[in-house]
Amino acid sequence: MGRVSLHTWRWQSRDETAPVWPGFHQLLGATWTPESTNFAVRSPEATSMWVCLFDDDGDEVRHQLTEHTLGVWHGAVPGVLRGATYGFRADGPREPEAGWCFDPANLLLDPYARSISGGDAPRSVVVHDEFDWGEDRPLLTRWRDTVIYELHVKGFTQLHNEIPEQHRGTYAGLSTDTVTRYLNDLGVTAVELLPVHHFFTEPAVAERGLVNYWGYNSIGFFAPHADYSSAGDRGEQVAEFKQTVKTFHAAGIEVILDVVYNHTAEGGPDGPTYSFRGLDDLGFYKRVSDGKDGLDYWDVTGCGNTVDTSNLGALRLILDSLRYWVTEMHVDGFRFDLASALTRTGHDIDMRSAFLTTISQDPVLRHVKLIAEPWDSSMDGYLVGSFPPPWVEWNDRYRDSVRDFWRGESPGVRELASRMAGSSDLYADDGRSPYASVNFLTAHDGFTVRDVVSYERKHNEANGESNRDGTDNNRSLNHGVEGETEDQAIIALRRQQAANMMVTLCLSSGAPMLTAGDERGRTQGGNNNAYCQDNEVSWVDWRPDDAWLDVYDLVKAALRLRREHPALRQRHHFAGSPTIEGGPKDLAWLHPRGTEMTEQDWHDDTLQAVGMFVSGDPLRSPGPRGEQQRDASFMLWCNAGADRVEATLPDNEWVRAGEVALSTDPDLAHGTQVAAGDLLRLAARSFVVLRQT
Repeated sequence: MGRVSLHTWRWQSRDETAPVWPGFHQLLGATWTPESTNFAVRSPEATSMWVCLFDDDGDEVRHQLTEHTLGVWHGAVPGVLRGATYGFRADGPREPEAGWCFDPANLLLDPYARSISGGDAPRSVVVHDEFDWGEDRPLLTRWRDTVIYELHVKGFTQLHNEIPEQHRGTYAGLSTDTVTRYLNDLGVTAVELLPVHHFFTEPAVAERGLVNYWGYNSIGFFAPHADYSSAGDRGEQVAEFKQTVKTFHAAGIEVILDVVYNHTAEGGPDGPTYSFRGLDDLGFYKRVSDGKDGLDYWDVTGCGNTVDTSNLGALRLILDSLRYWVTEMHVDGFRFDLASALTRTGHDIDMRSAFLTTISQDPVLRHVKLIAEPWDSSMDGYLVGSFPPPWVEWNDRYRDSVRDFWRGESPGVRELASRMAGSSDLYADDGRSPYASVNFLTAHDGFTVRDVVSYERKHNEANGESNRDGTDNNRSLNHGVEGETEDQAIIALRRQQAANMMVTLCLSSGAPMLTAGDERGRTQGGNNNAYCQDNEVSWVDWRPDDAWLDVYDLVKAALRLRREHPALRQRHHFAGSPTIEGGPKDLAWLHPRGTEMTEQDWHDDTLQAVGMFVSGDPLRSPGPRGEQQRDASFMLWCNAGADRVEATLPDNEWVRAGEVALSTDPDLAHGTQVAAGDLLRLAARSFVVLRQT
């Protein structure tokens, strides 16, 4: 804190060393010009406010802001250099039980800081960069063409030997040709970055000698996280992040940010005061009566506090932040962590809340990709299938259904069929398309795909919480041995099961999301809550010796099929009826005996194999000019049973012959010719795709 004595603050009276002009209240944050820097911060109940500037030695110079307009303190300080660090000190009533936590001893981060310096004494940074975007524009990839790849900025490149050492684990590391070539080769169209808003480690985690690795503990909603910068933390991270976005766009890859607006790093009432608590505690966080005469934080995030989006200041900050990342940083969309918490008016879920309404009407935000994690930590916050257009949602019912089917714990094939066909039971009733379902098998939170087929219990001892953290509902199967093994038969089966699940994901109707490294067999050693593991547990291992490259090849092939064939990525829900008079059904489900599934078949809880016929001749969706589109038809066979299944190919006038386009069955090679009426011998636990020829 420089040379300011926090213990004597309230009794010090110190003249400012430079004049403060009135400035403007409209531009929140620090707005630099060669003449002066305008500082504006919202704090309606404060009685006094200072902006505090620091020199390179850490010495602090305070400038009192005397203008207070519509709840905003503001003033312009002349002669401030770009890269200068600063903070605010606010005075006012101090009654924490009533929601007033003013204390000028606390140096507060600017909620609108475009950059936050790292280190033991983080401070806001005055930023004004002149980045050359050139011809960069939003890619506007259609949802039905989108393939999402969730990755961690540091973890994706930290161990990559083809990336310069100084750039590993940074924004610059993601900007390399090595990364974009890999993602293009795999078939990814969008990266979803785990939180890059500046964040802090929770005190309880730090006390265990660990750090917050995932980043779901935000404090700076405009500032790229400083520790991911290879260039510096005095504003350099802003240009470095922009270059990453520009590089991805040049490679045809969109950038989606995982954003955490539902809570902040200040935690519960006993947590640290970094910013919001010292500026507008009562307005920014949701409250509930403590049963006496005071107020407690109301927490439906599991993180100590819940941001109150019905508060105009909090709502404006969120919207300003979102628009900033779109207009100034050129990102293409957002995935909202615990989005249900943001929809609440008061304490109740409200699908017409100010948060949802303003975003849907905003001329900037309504056109970007909006993904909800449709739940929070409360019972009433589970909202899968409930968000309004244009939102799409993480569909955890897809995850659970596919895992259960392939591990042999699904009661028949009913649920699998619904999920593979686009979850119309969840999304068709309000007119949303299949891509409203973001299908996923894994995410940052939980087992990796390799661990899903290798572990039946979580192994989180390294997290320091006595293995109490993380879910016990893993829906996994270790195939005979808990954890890694030298048994080659078990290893082969695990690889086949991993491929089965990932091919299912790639070819299901909806928007697929892969988790970084799953396609090559990344393991966390059974840790299903590696939020505090900033080490090899979480980082992607790029060494070829332990990589499941056979799984990679099958995932790549499945995504290529999806990309090349519109029949496998349709924007309309299937109707189960012909698209033209006299034509085939757009979708038909087949029993292995070669006939369409009957009502009795659908309720056969012992059935573990099913065929999915998708007609491409013609497609239900018209072309860009309204023309009728035609494509090959496909038959997808899934056999989750432990025994081989003989499936009869239907004999009809629509499809007479085909070939194996993809197979996890070692006895059915790519290119194998098949014909109507043939008997297809499906290996145990196999997925086979037939394409019309």
